[in-house]
Amino acid sequence: MSALQPPGLDNPALARLIGGHICLHACMAGIRMAAPLMALRAGHSAAAVGMLLALFALTQVFLALPAGRYVDRHGYWRPVRLCLIAGATGAALAALWPVFGVLCIAALLTGGAVGVGAISLQRHVGRCARDAVERKRFFSWLSIGPALSNFVGPLAAGVLIDAGGFVLAFAVLALLPGLSWGLVRTTRELPPVLPDDTGAKRRAWDLLGAPTMRRLLLVNWLMSSCWDVHTFVVPVLGHERGFSASAIGAILGGFALAATGIRVALPWVAANLQERVVITAAMLATASLFGLYPFMASAWGMALCSAALGVSLGSVQPMIMSTLHQITPEAHHGEALGLRLMLINASSVSMPMLFGAAGALAGVAVVFWTVGAAVGLGARQAWRLQKAAT
Repeated sequence: MSALQPPGLDNPALARLIGGHICLHACMAGIRMAAPLMALRAGHSAAAVGMLLALFALTQVFLALPAGRYVDRHGYWRPVRLCLIAGATGAALAALWPVFGVLCIAALLTGGAVGVGAISLQRHVGRCARDAVERKRFFSWLSIGPALSNFVGPLAAGVLIDAGGFVLAFAVLALLPGLSWGLVRTTRELPPVLPDDTGAKRRAWDLLGAPTMRRLLLVNWLMSSCWDVHTFVVPVLGHERGFSASAIGAILGGFALAATGIRVALPWVAANLQERVVITAAMLATASLFGLYPFMASAWGMALCSAALGVSLGSVQPMIMSTLHQITPEAHHGEALGLRLMLINASSVSMPMLFGAAGALAGVAVVFWTVGAAVGLGARQAWRLQKAAT
């Protein structure tokens, strides 16, 4: 097993893994900001831009399960090499041929690279943990990476576009996977996991035969939907109330900062927290906040709710990942991670359209209350999560 020591960014091995994933994810996040902007400036319609954005998640819907199986068979290094090549290739193609069709290919390549890279990293680090407490701490640190990437990537792309144009931005972003390789290249591969001794071929959907896995995926889907609801509805609600663009941006920014802050704190308190207690409390808090949100008439009131919601939602993912590794056979960790990623991205593609239709028919307040009620009812399933032998 890897020589990773207790978690923390002062640990060179864990810090390099997190830094490597941040670089790969920032490459995708920067392209996800720059490509739609370039398409709009080139005169493409909003529908075309929406399709372009969907491609970043759509790739992961179809790749997640086969990628999970591939990671289970080959470990960390082989899939990560392919991810770094795909990410660099996507950004380089956008720099060389900055036209709409190539931007779509770049979205497919970079989106898929980040998804497969996340599965590889999560499986590797989950196996490195020596006990449940250490696993929670590892995943708490890992969860900070995407938040930083979603800040660094778009910011870097925006500065580069203003300084030298889109081609420069894509070219610099194409260098980030190489930096990622430089950070993770000393990572030691773990010993292979022996396959199941039953001799029967297991399908990914067989994982759903375990009640605990079904509960976990349901809880994960509900909380993931809350992220989508908040991101989609807050600009609409703010617009209805006449808030400025900067006020709406500040409300969403407060949410992101709070989500990152709680994840920074989790590694130090994970030893005193049970996964199901944290998840259940977060779901009840989220349901309450969704009930209150539409009554917040001022920007300050919405910002306060947004920050509180960031704390509740931000605390869930590390606990979900820790529980998933406990209830899944080690030989199928990658497959379970792929199944989770597929369901989340399928939701991210479809739910905004559903929210838009529901909001147009009944109003955004009803969307908040409906999702909040579903999350509150789902808290019972979170409380029933139990650690199972793997």
